[in-house]
Amino acid sequence: MKTQLMGSLGALATAGQQPAGNDVAETSADTLLQHYQACLGGPFPKATPLQPQRRETIRKEGYRIESITYEVEPQERVPALLLIPDSATAQHPAPGIAVWHQHNGEYHLGKSEPAGLAGNPMHHTAVALVREGYVVLCPDALCFEERQDPTGKLKKGDYERFEFLREVVRGRSLAWKNVLEMRRAVDYLSSRPEVRAGELGCYGHSMGSTHSWLVGPLEPRLKCIVGNCCLPSYEAIEHEHLLHCFPNFVPGWGQFGDTPDIAALIAPRALHLNFGAQDTGSPIGFVRASLPRIAAAYQKAGATENFTSFIEEGQGHVLTEAMWQRVKETFARHLKRS
Repeated sequence: MKTQLMGSLGALATAGQQPAGNDVAETSADTLLQHYQACLGGPFPKATPLQPQRRETIRKEGYRIESITYEVEPQERVPALLLIPDSATAQHPAPGIAVWHQHNGEYHLGKSEPAGLAGNPMHHTAVALVREGYVVLCPDALCFEERQDPTGKLKKGDYERFEFLREVVRGRSLAWKNVLEMRRAVDYLSSRPEVRAGELGCYGHSMGSTHSWLVGPLEPRLKCIVGNCCLPSYEAIEHEHLLHCFPNFVPGWGQFGDTPDIAALIAPRALHLNFGAQDTGSPIGFVRASLPRIAAAYQKAGATENFTSFIEEGQGHVLTEAMWQRVKETFARHLKRS
């Protein structure tokens, strides 16, 4: 039965159609974008001053790390780490990249892992990027590292569930909150004198990948979006009974499309997605059916070359050397250094 379903989905994708119930192909991108914003929870509030504060500076070989905070909403500050290569100055600014950290059930980790101060060396990606000459911003997502329950009452996933449900009561989603905060991260990154504000990108692994394709449609300043190992379609989630982190769920979006149709709204700007063929969090049969749907949107936008993907056989939910090579190549191709 599972093989038959996969084959059916693949046939639909090959034919350039959508599964039954989705009329995405007949709906304009602008209309879908409006539906997406509404499903997330409606418009974002007017941006207020960031009021950034620097807490400390950590010197590293060839770059420095600034520990900072900035306001995302009045009276709510986000802690972040900014990695700046020695080569980037106000006189010689560099492209900027935001790195959204993974989930992995490790609520004690957030910004510190990509910044190379904790966690798995595989995911010290901000360090790798700053060594390539980019200015890199790593913020804490809500519920992680410094943004766990301030009362101390709720631990780990219980606090994440609390925040998800709090947004539901407000008629929004946790994804709405995440996207709002990522847009504010772009505000901060583009404000730095060491950054070329017209040359911005973002990268994430796992939940960070979800964050990348969630924010991409609603943040046009991001010229290049890269995600590693996470594009679970709702069809896959329901068929496989997957329990995914809360940002993957956009209430009501199923009446308009599926998660690949959110990613497709990034067109015509650059998008690259990596996958491991053995990654059970993004079942590969459903991924293979999803990718042509995104490619069709890029073809319609006249930007076929701006969507790329890579599936590595024999790999699971990891960041391999081959995957990382494609990340670097994508940023090098779409973000101008000078």
